[in-house]
Amino acid sequence: MNNRIWAVLFFCLASLTGVAKDFTYNGVKPAVIVDVRTPGEYAAGHIEGAINIPVEKIADGIHSVKGLSKDQPVLLYCHSGQRASVAKTVLEKEGYKQVINGGGIDDLSRHLKQ
Repeated sequence: MNNRIWAVLFFCLASLTGVAKDFTYNGVKPAVIVDVRTPGEYAAGHIEGAINIPVEKIADGIHSVKGLSKDQPVLLYCHSGQRASVAKTVLEKEGYKQVINGGGIDDLSRHLKQ
């Protein structure tokens, strides 16, 4: 897939609102779950209800999430937690107050509760 198609897919996904499932993570119900991996990694499998905003686009992409305020919990994950950590720092600099690094997808999947 070329970059233009990925960009269209990214903006379509990023404009979604909320979380499809009623998940909690460590007692917190996130307003949105964001997969910060590449679109290819996301397409290969992701947490149900998560939207894909690659880490290198997180600062601009998060603003495309309709209805999300800077006071609502944002749960991030990637493959190992490293990209989620980078994205967390970026979002905190953007003024988001409740950014949670959920770590890697496998670990997060085990800790999400419905």
